This record gives sequence, structure tokens and C-alpha cells, in this order.
Amino acid sequence: MIGAFKRFLSLFFGDLFKEKGEVKLGLYGPPNGGKTTLANRICKDWVGEEMGRASKIAHETREVQIKEQIVIKRNGKELLFSLVDTPGIATKIDFEDFIKDGLKEAEAKSRAKEATKGVIDAIKWLDDMDAVIVVLDATKDPYTQVNITIIGNLDARKIPVLLVANKMDLKKADLKHVRAAFPQYEVIGISAKTGEGVDELYGKLFELRKKALKRK
Repeated sequence: MIGAFKRFLSLFFGDLFKEKGEVKLGLYGPPNGGKTTLANRICKDWVGEEMGRASKIAHETREVQIKEQIVIKRNGKELLFSLVDTPGIATKIDFEDFIKDGLKEAEAKSRAKEATKGVIDAIKWLDDMDAVIVVLDATKDPYTQVNITIIGNLDARKIPVLLVANKMDLKKADLKHVRAAFPQYEVIGISAKTGEGVDELYGKLFELRKKALKRK
């Protein structure tokens, strides 16, 4: 009886959330672009707690992480969404790269194995996304096979996407270069670390939500 009541509540409140326009928002991009730093920024701003651990070593995030029922309030409007932080997408993961970063061989091999599985899981999760923020490192060349592949997959699935050029607080950051690489997409510059441009990002999420709901 209690179990049936819980299922009823789940279905009932689930419908309410759908009516309000809840979307599943994914953070995708190459390793060390700043996805988890951005996820932490969003969660701290609107939930009051961080989502995951960020690191300078690539593939710190090796499992898909989810924070549900985040509500952004802006100009009298509310945006309800689940945030999905995914492992960095890479075409090659070599344990020797982790050794260069200071890990011991056994740990490096284990990390490489977990990172490979994380990439596979991240790709599988694409089909569950209503909208995606692609987080790119604005200090690096955007013309990479990984970036082109990620964005191409999103385009093929017709998933609404917003490109974010992160790390704009660094001198080497080049927003124009990222925009030139993907002229068919809107690209905004932010620093997930300092908060620069994040308020603009929150405004863009409302627009992204509208596109996502039209797609449903």
C-alpha cells in the first residue's frame, strides 16, 4: 500500500515537473575544459553545494554525475532542470599520460580504464539529453577532432546546444578563435572559476530550454 502511494506521488509530481518545463541539461566537452568547475559554479549558485571534484589532471570526472531539480530564478521566471556532468570525451586515453602527471603505474592504468568507460557512458547518455552545453577551453585550439565529433553528434541528434568558451580569465583565451571555428553556433565566453560571464549563461539557459521543449 505504501509502495503504491509512493509510486503515485512520483508519477504525480513527475507530471508537475514536466508541465513546468523541466529539462535534462548535459555538460559535454573534451577533458579539462572546465565542465565540473562549471557544474560546481551552477550548483553552488542555486543549490548551495558543489557537484564534484575538479582537478588539473585530465579525466578527474570518470563517471556521469547528476544533480536533479535545480531551479534558476531570473526576472520573475523559473527554470527547472537536472544537470548532468559527463566525463571528458577523448579519442585516445593512454595510461602513460597519467604517469607523466605524477601517478604511479598501477593507478595510471586503473584511471585510464575508468576514463575509457567514462567516455563510452558519456556518449550513451547523449540520447537522454534535452539540451547540451559544450564546454571548450578558450586557451586551446578549437579545431580538434574531438570537438568536431561532439558537436557533429549533437547536430545529428538535433539536440539544442550552446557553446561555452571557458577560462576567459586567462591571457591566452581567445573567444574570437572559438567563434570562428563554429560560426553556425552561438558562443559565449565565461570563466567558471571566477564567475565571469556566468550570469549571461544563466540567461541563455532559458532560451535553450525553449528549444529543448519544442523538440520534445
